[in-house]
This record gives sequence, structure tokens and C-alpha cells, in this order.
Amino acid sequence: MAKSRALKTILIAGAIAGILDITYACVFNYFRSGVKPIQVLQSVASGALAREAAIAGGVKTAALGLFFHFLIALIWATVFYLASGVIPFMTKHAVISGIFYGVCVYLVMYGLVLRFSAIHSTRLPWQYPWIVLLCNLGIHMFGIGLPIALVTRKFSKQTVRSWK
Repeated sequence: MAKSRALKTILIAGAIAGILDITYACVFNYFRSGVKPIQVLQSVASGALAREAAIAGGVKTAALGLFFHFLIALIWATVFYLASGVIPFMTKHAVISGIFYGVCVYLVMYGLVLRFSAIHSTRLPWQYPWIVLLCNLGIHMFGIGLPIALVTRKFSKQTVRSWK
């Protein structure tokens, strides 16, 4: 029972964060530079395939990018869920923790993942143009970290964790 509630918590948190983040990415990139949603999804896939292969793959690599995007969101939800079982502050103060977690997610994604993926970004997380930096931090804090924390808090009250 506790395992199924843990899975439910992680799936709901990851799905909400994933939906908010990919919606933001598609809307922001379209209005900022005319990038279509398929291109946004291919850019996600380019982290594994490299840019040229991701673009050449068309709809298939866009679907792969969508899969990777939600896999990453689920991983971030899992990390928060597991950490909150060890650090009760994370669920007791979900708003503060979620916003801080979102900043941490941003720093890891833009500081490590993009650097060590096939994208090989050399730009540091704070070196983006101000509008991009502020919007990206905003979605990570309020569209990824905060929803993950709030969902985890809501369901952790119902979940008996075996490590406590």
C-alpha cells in the first residue's frame, strides 16, 4: 500500500511538473524566436542523440524527446520524494523547499546535464540573457520545484514511509 502511494505521488508530481515545463518551453520558445513545439522536443532528444540526428529524426525524435522530458521530470519528483522522507522540513515547509528545489534543479540541468550531454553546452547557468535566465528560473521554481513539493506534501500525509 505504501509503495503504491509513493508511486502515485511520484507519478502525479512528475506529470504535473513535466506538463508545466514542456508547455512553458513550447510557448516561450515560440513567442521568443518562432521555434515550433516539434523543434523544442527534438532539442530535448538532442541531449542523447546530438543536434543533427535529433533534427533528422523528425517526429520520432520529437516523441523520444517528450519521453526523455517526462522521464527527467519523474526522476526529479523521485529525488524530492525520497529526500523528503529523510528531511521532514521539505514537506513541512513545502513552498520554501519547492522553490529552493526548483533553483537546484535549474542549476543541475543547466550546469551539469546540458554540459555533459550530447549538447555539450559551455554556458554557465547564470550566463543566459536576463529574460531567458529569469523565465527559466521562474519555471523551475514555480512550475517544477513547487508542484513537486506540494504534491509530495499532500500525499506524504497519507503515506507511511518505511524508513521513518
